[in-house]
Amino acid sequence: MKIIRDYQFVNSGDKGASVAVGNFDGVHLGHQHVIDIARLWGSKNKSPLGVLTFEPHPRSYFSPDASNFRLMSPDAKATRLNKLNVEKLYELNFNKTLSSLNPFDFADQVISKGLGLRHLVVGEDFCFGKGRSGTVKDLISLGSSMGFEVTIAELMETEIGQVSSTSIRNALAEGRPNDAAKQLGHWHRIEGVVIGGEQRGRELGYPTANMSLDDLHLPHLGVYAVLVDVLNGEHVGSYNGVASLGVRPMFGENAPNLETFIFDFSGDLYGATLSVALVEFMRPEIKFDSLESLIVQMDKDSLKSREILKSLK
Repeated sequence: MKIIRDYQFVNSGDKGASVAVGNFDGVHLGHQHVIDIARLWGSKNKSPLGVLTFEPHPRSYFSPDASNFRLMSPDAKATRLNKLNVEKLYELNFNKTLSSLNPFDFADQVISKGLGLRHLVVGEDFCFGKGRSGTVKDLISLGSSMGFEVTIAELMETEIGQVSSTSIRNALAEGRPNDAAKQLGHWHRIEGVVIGGEQRGRELGYPTANMSLDDLHLPHLGVYAVLVDVLNGEHVGSYNGVASLGVRPMFGENAPNLETFIFDFSGDLYGATLSVALVEFMRPEIKFDSLESLIVQMDKDSLKSREILKSLK
């Protein structure tokens, strides 16, 4: 998958795509439906499959002090889109210039002349241009005069309701990763680089891979059964494990992070990129009276996680 970040300097070979348009936070089933519509049109019309999105997220750009809401980092989103065989990711830099374009100029400068798109798939509530003043009807009208087609994708429903990033955030915040997965079409994953910690886990017999949760929506704090993919480095592969997502209350006030113990693993993961899937919430975070009681509970957590993950096979 090729990532294009500037609509003003696009090679001719990267034009002519059929794209799904949106923020795609979580890349849930609704997003996948939109992508599949773009894929089908592209296969019929010999156009590459693309996704058009923006970084930073427009919500973050206009409200930088708002609480963290993102389900995935830009890298995690790219990883997921690559798995869906997206060929072109137009991850445009959302800045003052882009946000100031009115609907006509956005369609003309970005969609038509800049990216040279042939086909766009958008949700029925899609808005674009300065102040979100452009509607789906405007986009269809502009497309007919500028030479690109537009398809409107209906919102998707599942047995647990309408698929949306908001609904998925709520499920994760309430410790319901299985319900989130039903809307995502995959386990919710936290992807990031393994960073240095205070090595308390190693001293307790449970060495963990520590990852930052900066800028991400926080799932319910506690202990989870997890699946772990090591994406690069000498230990690339898939593993099972148990993870603590929280603030480590036994050791003072700390920023939330994710600490993952990988079963039957030995090796150095510092600097490697991990993708950790939250499979099942097992218990809330607890402040123990002693390290001994903490270790006893960690033993129990590990056994329970092994049983949960064994049942997936």
